[in-house]
Amino acid sequence: MKTRYFIFISYKGTSYHGWQIQPNSVTIQQILEEALSVVLNEKIATIGAGRTDAGVHATFFAAHFESISPDLLTIGNLVFRLNQYLPRDISVSSIKKVLPDANARYSAVSRTYKYYISRIKDPFLDSSSWYFHGKIEVTELNKACRILFNYSDFTSFSRLHSGTKSNICKIYYAGWEESDNRLVFTIKADRFLRNMVRAIVGTMVEIGSGKMDLKEFEEIILAKDRCKAGKSAPAKGLFLVDIEYPEEIFI
Repeated sequence: MKTRYFIFISYKGTSYHGWQIQPNSVTIQQILEEALSVVLNEKIATIGAGRTDAGVHATFFAAHFESISPDLLTIGNLVFRLNQYLPRDISVSSIKKVLPDANARYSAVSRTYKYYISRIKDPFLDSSSWYFHGKIEVTELNKACRILFNYSDFTSFSRLHSGTKSNICKIYYAGWEESDNRLVFTIKADRFLRNMVRAIVGTMVEIGSGKMDLKEFEEIILAKDRCKAGKSAPAKGLFLVDIEYPEEIFI
């Protein structure tokens, strides 16, 4: 009988075609499974907490896997050995034993993303934020955030033909703040649709720059039509920063 574990990682998504294994593309899942299989000396398959698109980053990501070892946590320097094997843009922070039915995707109770917009051209922020030249009114952005709480169907911000069975999401928090020369959007929900955060950001920027008003924003949500919303913001500014799990799934 195999034992199930959660592995917690962070990664810079610039060089990868997202999390999920795909043919003819280098992905985070592929690289992580290779590292686990080599270090543990057994074939390891992982299930991630969700998909992140090409170029998207994660300061916190979780996946689960099963091992023939009843207690990997007794293996000395396991996290260090994995990090030695992994490339510099993927890092393991911890591994935890979980209940047999714990699932990195379906056991999650919430996820939190941040999106970064740089107001100035900064070479050191180029791979981790969207440089946007022009005026953006943060007050208007936060007014748009308050509208999101009135709705649960976000079809207008979902990637077309994604195959998702439901476009219903419960948003717990959404807000913009300004820090130094960057605008930071934080959004927390029980689940997210493919491309949802980037579509929301791209549409909200039109509000902040005066190209769209709040009534139009609300009409876009009600239309349940991705073609009505704005362009998706660039992937490089998006970070998955937290995933919440019930404490009782951990052993």
